[in-house]
Formats: sequence, C-alpha cells, structure tokens
Amino acid sequence: MFAASLLTILLLALSITGSPAEVNNSPITLPIARRLSVSNGTINALEQDKARVAAFRLKDYNLKHGSHGVPVANVGNGYYVAVGIGNPATTYYLIIDTGTSNTWIGARTPYVPTSTSVNTGEYVKVTYGAGYFSGTEYTDTFDFGNGITIAQQWIGVATETSGSFGEADGILGLGPVGLTAGSLTEDVTITVPTVSDNLHSQGTIHREVVSISFQPTTSTQSMVNGELTFGGTVRNKHGSITYTPLTTTKPASKYWGIDQSISYGSAMILSSTAGIVDVGTTFIHIATDAFDQYQSLTGGTLDAATGLLLISSTQYGALQNLNFNIGSAIFSLTPNGQIWPRILNTYIGGSSNAIYLVVNDLGTPSGKGFDFVNGYPFTERFYCIFDTSRSRVGFAPTSYTDATTN
Repeated sequence: MFAASLLTILLLALSITGSPAEVNNSPITLPIARRLSVSNGTINALEQDKARVAAFRLKDYNLKHGSHGVPVANVGNGYYVAVGIGNPATTYYLIIDTGTSNTWIGARTPYVPTSTSVNTGEYVKVTYGAGYFSGTEYTDTFDFGNGITIAQQWIGVATETSGSFGEADGILGLGPVGLTAGSLTEDVTITVPTVSDNLHSQGTIHREVVSISFQPTTSTQSMVNGELTFGGTVRNKHGSITYTPLTTTKPASKYWGIDQSISYGSAMILSSTAGIVDVGTTFIHIATDAFDQYQSLTGGTLDAATGLLLISSTQYGALQNLNFNIGSAIFSLTPNGQIWPRILNTYIGGSSNAIYLVVNDLGTPSGKGFDFVNGYPFTERFYCIFDTSRSRVGFAPTSYTDATTN
C-alpha cells in the first residue's frame, strides 16, 4: 500500500493498538521517528527555537497587521510520521507539529494526484518563522494503514517553499483549528479542518483527542522513539492523568496553552502564569526573570559554543528537580531530565564530556500572557494528551519520567 523508502521502519511499526484506552473504541496509534539534520549546529537549532517562540508570541500582532506568520518545527531535531495520501497511496513523511495546524505536502516528494484527489482551486499560503509554503488546496484520502482512512482530508499542496524543512515532505498540523485561519484567504475568521477534526467528524474516533509519547534519546541514529495516538491514550504507556483546562490568556490561548507555575527545588521561580506545551520546540523556554533565577540557582554559565547553560559535574550532582505545578499535580524534571543528551553533545557543536542544560531564556519578562514553552524535554518525560473535545490538556508520568539516559 505504501511506497518503499529509507524510512520503511516506520511502516513496519505502523499498527492499530489493541491496548486498553480511555475511549470506548481502540485509538489509532502511529510510530514517530526522530531524524537529526546533522548539517545544523546547536546555535542554529537554538536560534530556530527562539524564532519559533517569538512567532508564537507575535501571532496576534501579525494577524492584526496583515501577516499570517506562524512558527515551523525545529527541523534540526525533527519527528516524523508516515502517511499515505491518494488511492493508490503515495507515502509522505510529515513533521509532527503541535504548534501549527495546517497539513501540507510537497517539500520533497511531489504530490501524485489520483482518483480521490480534488483540486478546490483555492490558493493556500502559510508563512512560518523560518520560511513558507504556497500552493493549492486539495482534498484527498489519508491512509494511516490497516484500513484506517480519512476521506476528503484538506491538504495544502506546495508549489513553492522557502526555508529548510529538513527531510520532511511537509507538516502534519496538530494544533488547534484556529491556527489555520487566514491560510486560504485574508479573512482570518475562515478555518480549514485538521486531520484530528476529520477523524472525529467522520466517526473514526470517539473523542477529538491527540496523545503523544516519546522515549528519551539514546542514539545519534534515526530511530522510532515515539507514538502518536488519535482518539484516546494507550493505557499501558502512562500512569494517572492530570488534566488542566486550556488557558484563556492571550496569546497562549491560541495554542495548546495552559496555566502553571514553576519551582526549582523549593524556590518558586515563576508564579502561576500562561504559556504553551509544544513538542516541536527543541528546548524549554521560560520568562527572563525566571531564567535568571534558574541560572543563579544552578550556577550555570552561558556557553559560547552552544548558547546553552553549561554546568560542571559537581553542579550536576547538586541539581534539584525543576517542578512544573499544573492543576493539582506536580510534574518534576529530574536533574537528568534537565540536561541535553550527552550522546548528542558533539552533534550540537559542544564538548563530548560537557553538561548542558535545556532550559533557556524566553526573551521577555513574565506577565506578558506567554511566559513559558514546555518543549520537547518536558514532553519526552511525560505523556501528553491534547483534548479538543473537552478543551483541556493532560499529562501523566511514564516509565521514562525518571530515566537517567541523558
């Protein structure tokens, strides 16, 4: 059904899980493969991350001033899923992105129209923090394998792209549907249905829920180290779930935004405030005043080679938990969870034996309605549930929450 490619490991792993789940019907679970773009160094990755975060913060401003720029996933450390589009299907490898909502293809593998392809005639364009794509709107059949399909799924078919999208054919947008506003027309009230919208509206999933889980990085090689699940959760992959409602504070409310406070050990460094959860952001970013306290408490010094905080082995031994206080629960990043995987140190341009922290300066003080991004290092240690049906986000511990692999 799917064309052969260098990423056939994805297809071998593709399956519909039979594990118990929260919902009445079995959820759809797809493997996620991590691929490193080795031409990018850490400074580039950090700059991309900062550009992404800045685009998150400025979305309201951009919409009011005629620009529809949104952040793109950091393709230096991208996470991909394989989907088949058309009948017969062509395989496309798409970046998993919870910070954007448009799904599109054409960055690498050309779109192959088939009998299920419908050209709507609509022009589509999305400008990202580090590039853009423009092209034509189509609807077509999405095939996730084992007979699970979406009929007439909206996709953008790129005829022109700018910027680097790594080895991806495009993006699978998993953010709130409101982020698609303005992609087809200057009227920012018009949106297009996302993949999860259509899975739900067509009755394939009981609730409009997207869950994501990862395993910590242990290799520089491309590898399947995560799962994307539509319709619920895979119960044997997580512990007790704590849900928190989506924040109403702008601009965090445009995304998968929540309210939380952050403490380092017993010291509160960020009072309860709004920010977002995003798997496409490589690092954790916190408001400048919180970052200054974190740097002081950890003793980290800014490393010129990487742009990250550098600590000694003695300081690492003294690290305390970084606690994310969400709803009624505390989600603690252990000392090991706060450091960049040392196996990737040389990939990021650092010293092989050095210890780098993954917490970075957001670039603005707290109180701006967007004071943190719980990026990949957080989502790597905790199961994340993005629940559109009930306007909430959930988190749960996993077997990797206390891993010491970094």
